[in-house]
Amino acid sequence: MRNQVIRIGAGCAVALGCAVTVAAQTPASSSVVVASPTYTFLPMEIDVDRPAVEVWARVGGYCDIGEWFGLECEITSGAGDEFGSVRSVGNEILVGKTELSYTYTQAPREGRPYNLYHGTLEARPVTETTSKLVYTLVFDNSMLTDDAARDADRARRLGAFTRALENMKTLAEGGTLPPRAPR
Repeated sequence: MRNQVIRIGAGCAVALGCAVTVAAQTPASSSVVVASPTYTFLPMEIDVDRPAVEVWARVGGYCDIGEWFGLECEITSGAGDEFGSVRSVGNEILVGKTELSYTYTQAPREGRPYNLYHGTLEARPVTETTSKLVYTLVFDNSMLTDDAARDADRARRLGAFTRALENMKTLAEGGTLPPRAPR
């Protein structure tokens, strides 16, 4: 394995109290509103041996998630690089962007508690020749039944997004990913 650093939420619980535990929320109706949301976040990053502009050009397209996450992705509304564009992955809506980042959210769905799921992907310059990819997820985990369920959800998400960051690093540094397994 090449020299790579993956830092996931180092000091998060101490410095920022990133996960707060509350009793599970049971919606009283089919409303998507959660009475007492508990927001948590998952900060992740990986060092990349390429300038941030090059990294972003390779992995920062709104549907590039298809390649580095191993999912089918298409733009279902909008131009794909403008506010309000929707991609097929989670029906995610582009709600923010800069030269080297974007932020997306998932819209509420009828009959399901809304967890305000948001993600931000950024290529951050470190030196003229190196950068880091920073991926942060924010969502309400109060509808999960207990601490064990929240811990399992966190572990699952960290595993999936860590693999995605490793794939982005590989692609940004000029490597290739193995073919996807047939579904």
